[in-house]
Amino acid sequence: MKMKNVLTVVAAAAFAVFAQGVSAQASAPSRAEVKADTRAAEKAGTLTPPGQGPGAMSSGKAGPSDKSKAEAKAETRAAVKARETVPAGQGATPKMDKADKSAASMEKRDERKAATRAAVKARQTTPAGEAPAPAAEAPKK
Repeated sequence: MKMKNVLTVVAAAAFAVFAQGVSAQASAPSRAEVKADTRAAEKAGTLTPPGQGPGAMSSGKAGPSDKSKAEAKAETRAAVKARETVPAGQGATPKMDKADKSAASMEKRDERKAATRAAVKARQTTPAGEAPAPAAEAPKK
């Protein structure tokens, strides 16, 4: 009996996967239709020129460099001599250690806890389980 149930579930899952693929192919235009549309757009002159579309890959540069390779190398050497460059491996700012983080945040946490205790004593907080339901969620029945 178990084997029959397992086979039924597997068959239903396979059918769902294949049916989804067939329905997706049915709604998409055929290759011939896409080619015909492209030819019509090309004749009408409405195609975007290559490399100028919204997905065109660019490095952000406006164009070729105005310096020669030798000029760029000389400029870099001068910057290194004048110590205007960041040494290798020191480009990013180092992260704070855990000890530094905890020392800086302990005061804030203590202050937060004290404020919460005062609000609970003054009965300014909502008791557990009595908060109103969010507007997007309807009460469950």
